[in-house]
Amino acid sequence: MLSILRNRTYRRLFTAQLVALTGTGLATVALALLAYDLAGADAGSVLGTALAVKMAAYVVIAPAVGAVADRVPRRALLVGSDLTRAGVALLLPFVDQVWQVYVLIFLLQAASAAFTPTFQAVVPDVLPAERDYTRALSLSRLAYDLESLFSPALAAALLSLITYNWLFLGTVAGFLASALLVTSVVLPKPVSCTTAPPTGSVYARATAGTRLFLAVPQLRALLALDLAVAAASAMVTVNTVVYVRDLLDRSAADVPLALGAFGAGSMVVALLLPRVLDRVPDRTVMLRGALLLTGVFVALGAITSAGGGSWRWPSLLAVWAAFGAACSMVLTPTGRLIRRAAPAGERTSAFAAQFSLSHSCWLLTYPLAGWLGAVAGLRSAVFALGAVALVGALFAVRLWPAREPVPVEHEHAGLPAGHPHLADARRVGGGWRHSHHPLLDGLHAHAHG
Repeated sequence: MLSILRNRTYRRLFTAQLVALTGTGLATVALALLAYDLAGADAGSVLGTALAVKMAAYVVIAPAVGAVADRVPRRALLVGSDLTRAGVALLLPFVDQVWQVYVLIFLLQAASAAFTPTFQAVVPDVLPAERDYTRALSLSRLAYDLESLFSPALAAALLSLITYNWLFLGTVAGFLASALLVTSVVLPKPVSCTTAPPTGSVYARATAGTRLFLAVPQLRALLALDLAVAAASAMVTVNTVVYVRDLLDRSAADVPLALGAFGAGSMVVALLLPRVLDRVPDRTVMLRGALLLTGVFVALGAITSAGGGSWRWPSLLAVWAAFGAACSMVLTPTGRLIRRAAPAGERTSAFAAQFSLSHSCWLLTYPLAGWLGAVAGLRSAVFALGAVALVGALFAVRLWPAREPVPVEHEHAGLPAGHPHLADARRVGGGWRHSHHPLLDGLHAHAHG
């Protein structure tokens, strides 16, 4: 897996992702402490609102970025997003009103909504070979999991030496380092599958990625899979502290241990998947991961309903690890699916749509997990979110054709020599002939018929 780091451009981009994630992790800890200073016992509601603001920014901003991404150099967009995030993080230590937190969080996450889909669309161009790209996806999944374990530990160590306000400077440093690393590389130009620049209204371009998702069966299935993953992730993120502290009556020190079990399960799968995906289709891996989520919810229901017993704590750790493993089975191959389904010139729009639509699912499941857990109890939350995961998994099975699309050989007439789409084509009579997975764009309206 680490062999792909020999690619200088990808190595620097991956390092940029790591330092930015670490900075974000430090900001998460510092923000919780800032909310407590501003709101005291109401800090939970402040953080809950901040999380809703974050998701709203992701849902609204990402499609807008997809609409203008083709008009802005990708490196400039990435660096500008990092500098914006650094500037916002620099202001956070100086806020003294709760509303200021919400405004700055929206600006911070809006910049992240611009950075992340653009970064995701760049990587397939940097690593065009599917085998390398698969390993990059697993490495990215590992980075997210390691950040969830490393950043809180780093924050705890730093807080023994400094006050939490200084953690925001670590966030600033992370984003600035990310910007410098992106600036230090030359990104490949996006391959366009059309001879003319994108046309249509801003709204049409902003919704192009969503329309692509609705048009391609595999991507429609991905939306259902996103819903299943969001149900499990919300259960873990929102209710881990409730399970550990209230239901099992354990110490606060066991909360990060439970969250670590979720991350460990995800990391193990991310390490194994590159070799698995060389032999097993994406459909098999992702659907089995979604169906596994429903089984894990059943196990969680048994733990929740049990009257007592020392077995429940290790069982909860195992369930959280299984949730992490199943989520990773779904999430890790997602980039491969989008890369195959989206024309190269529309990848940023497609990744932006995935970013927005997946966070729409979380915007639904986070409040559901919190509200049901608090008002109706954990058993009701498990039942409701388990039902959501089951519906998502079943819809994905129904929507994803059992027969995987295969490369289709076809011919293009009228494209000039040197057109980017003809890089692997051979001259045949009055046109060009080559093969690839079916694409939905202007060049292939009839080619795959």
